[in-house]
Amino acid sequence: MSKEVISTSNAPGAVGPYSQGIKIGNLFFISGQTPIDPAVGKLVEGDVAAQAEQACKNVFAVLESQGLTADNVVKTTVFITDMSTFALVNEVYKKYFTAPYPARSCVEVSKLPVGAQVEIEAIASL
Repeated sequence: MSKEVISTSNAPGAVGPYSQGIKIGNLFFISGQTPIDPAVGKLVEGDVAAQAEQACKNVFAVLESQGLTADNVVKTTVFITDMSTFALVNEVYKKYFTAPYPARSCVEVSKLPVGAQVEIEAIASL
């Protein structure tokens, strides 16, 4: 089974040695999307809700580059730097992912790249 590297200019470019996405078989793996505005290449200003909004937009930009929607997403992982912001991130997340929700994990981490407060990765079915 061969894998296909996916890249779109509508989401931030990789800030390290990884791909924005990989398609293999009937699965599409989207690398963690930080709240970088792809138009300017910088972290969005604002609180964790503003950052969650941009991270979701970036996930959806990669999905949409392949003609996919939230309905294709089967699993997400949300990384946050402060678990006390969980409810704020959830409010934003619910605007993008609706019932039936994908499976999800949410973990608190000590730091994220570029000083982000949130990062979201996803797995979609093709």
